[in-house]
Amino acid sequence: MGLLDDLMGQMAGAAAGTPASNHADLAHAVLDMLGNQQAGGLGGLAQAFEQKGLGSIMSSWIGTGANQGISADQITHVLGGAQLQQLSQRTGIPPAVVATALTTLLPTLVDKLTPNGSIQHSLLADGIALLRTQLTQPA
Repeated sequence: MGLLDDLMGQMAGAAAGTPASNHADLAHAVLDMLGNQQAGGLGGLAQAFEQKGLGSIMSSWIGTGANQGISADQITHVLGGAQLQQLSQRTGIPPAVVATALTTLLPTLVDKLTPNGSIQHSLLADGIALLRTQLTQPA
């Protein structure tokens, strides 16, 4: 069983009625978003959380302690409708369901990509590649 199997199961609960392949597509799309340095990447997302007054939530995911929860409304507030629509089009999951699934997916992926409690751009690409491998391994 891969490291992210539990995550995929939690996402399935959040996105009931959505095929499992769509959940994997969403995870890959989010990894693309976090790794795209030209569009801001993980650092840009952390900045967006800070600008929207939710920096402490993102900091908990990056830090080595427990991850704070986040609501679908807060995800929508930070990412905006356009980003959610883009993820929806890429994955075939309705935007509201994408926001709900991201309440589980984002904290877990950010936490896994920042094991030392900080964003280390030099290690980010390797971490994303490792998570992609784990997402594609059969259960």
